[in-house]
Amino acid sequence: MRCPLKRKNDTPPRCSAVIVAAGSSQRMGSDKIMMKLGAMPVLARTVLAFENNEYVDEIIIVTKTEKIEEIADLCYKNGLHKVRQVVSGGSTRMESALAGVSAARHGAELIAIHDGARPLVSQELITRTILAAQKHRSVVPAIASTDTLRTVDEKGYIVGTVDRDSTVRIQTPQVFDADLIKGALTRAVEDGLTLTDDASAMDRMGGKTFVVAGEPENIKITTPDDLVYAKAIVESRGDWNANRTWV
Repeated sequence: MRCPLKRKNDTPPRCSAVIVAAGSSQRMGSDKIMMKLGAMPVLARTVLAFENNEYVDEIIIVTKTEKIEEIADLCYKNGLHKVRQVVSGGSTRMESALAGVSAARHGAELIAIHDGARPLVSQELITRTILAAQKHRSVVPAIASTDTLRTVDEKGYIVGTVDRDSTVRIQTPQVFDADLIKGALTRAVEDGLTLTDDASAMDRMGGKTFVVAGEPENIKITTPDDLVYAKAIVESRGDWNANRTWV
């Protein structure tokens, strides 16, 4: 009796997660990733989401050099066992993302890149992007634009309207074929680009990125008002204390 071979897409993907937390937090006024959101720091809540996902094999955190020891200690004391490395980021988003993907295990098929300041990402969204990337190789979550979008000239006058139906707001995690994103980020850094979106590096290589449904609650904490909104979301979810003590 012959056993049919499984297609690649039938096997669970091996995904490494890169959490980028090397920003300056200028608009927040203090280090937002270490601010408490419920019982735990923002970054801990972000990492925990990937720690709990069945498709994530390892986690690499990218941060500022002076924060490496503090974050490594936080992960160790709180049992975040999938965190394999905490590495130093660069002066741009592209440099920091490249540092993270370069630290991923060679056996990784996919690499998810996620903002450290997006602590409310759900298991469903992480899984949705990873499984889609197994087929499409470059995937980002997005939500539809609800506001009217206009273009403005250098003098501040409105000069046109953007078609809202063909415009989306991009989120993270963005998930890619491991080899493709390493090559794309390497090229972006070599060219000195200051892209703020990892999929943009893929675009410059001529690749196409597939869009899956994002989530309105998957906000990025940038300002004090964002933190207030995030706390309200956490309270509404009923996991304010997450049933554990964080140290």
